[in-house]
Amino acid sequence: MGTKKYKVILVDDHKLFRDGLKFVINQMDDFEVVAEASNGLEFLRIIEEQSADLVLMDISMPELDGIQATKIATEKYPGIKILVISMFCDEEYYYQMIQAGVMGFVLKESGKNELESAITSVINGESYFSQKLLRDIIINIQAPGKTRKIQPESETKLTRREKEILKLICEGYSNAQIADKLFISIRTVEGHKSNLINKTGVKNTINLVMYALRNNLVEVQA
Repeated sequence: MGTKKYKVILVDDHKLFRDGLKFVINQMDDFEVVAEASNGLEFLRIIEEQSADLVLMDISMPELDGIQATKIATEKYPGIKILVISMFCDEEYYYQMIQAGVMGFVLKESGKNELESAITSVINGESYFSQKLLRDIIINIQAPGKTRKIQPESETKLTRREKEILKLICEGYSNAQIADKLFISIRTVEGHKSNLINKTGVKNTINLVMYALRNNLVEVQA
C-alpha cells in the first residue's frame, strides 16, 4: 500500500503550462494533481466536488481571475491552502492576493526544486515567497520617490529578538532555518512569530512580511 499523497488542483488558463506543471508535480513523492481548471469559475465548480490539500492559482485568467476566485474560495472553505504561481511582477497584484488569503507566491519560471520547496512550505502551514519576487517587491518599495510608512514606536514596539526574527522572515527563511541560524528551537521561533503577528495585527506570516516592508520595520537588502 502506497503512501498517501497530498491532492493538488491546478488553476491556469494555459493548458501547455498546466500539462508541464502536472508532469513535474506528479514526479514528486508526496503530491499528485487530482484536477485542473482553466479559469476561476471552473475551479469553483470543481472544488465543490473535489477536495484538495493545495491549490496552485494563476492571477490573470478569463471569466474569473485568481484574485476573485481566491476570495470566494477562502470565504467558503476557510482551511483551503492556495499558492500563487504567476509571471506577474506587479506589486499591487500581490497585495490583493494576500488580502484574498493566499499563503505563498512562486514564479512560473522557477525550477522543480523551488516549486517543491514552495508547495511543501504551504502544505506545512508556512508562507512562501519566491526570492526573485521578494527582491522585486523590495526594490519597488525602496525605489526613489516611493513613500514608506513609518509606524509610531508605540504601535509596533518590538524586542531586539523579534526584530532579528522579523528580518529573517522577510528574507525568506523558514522556521527551521531561523532556528538553526539563531541557535534556538523551532517552537521558540513560532512563539516569536505569533507575537509579531499579534503586535502588528496582521492575519498570517505572508501579511506580516508585506506589513514589515511597507511600514519600514526592517531593512532588507534586495
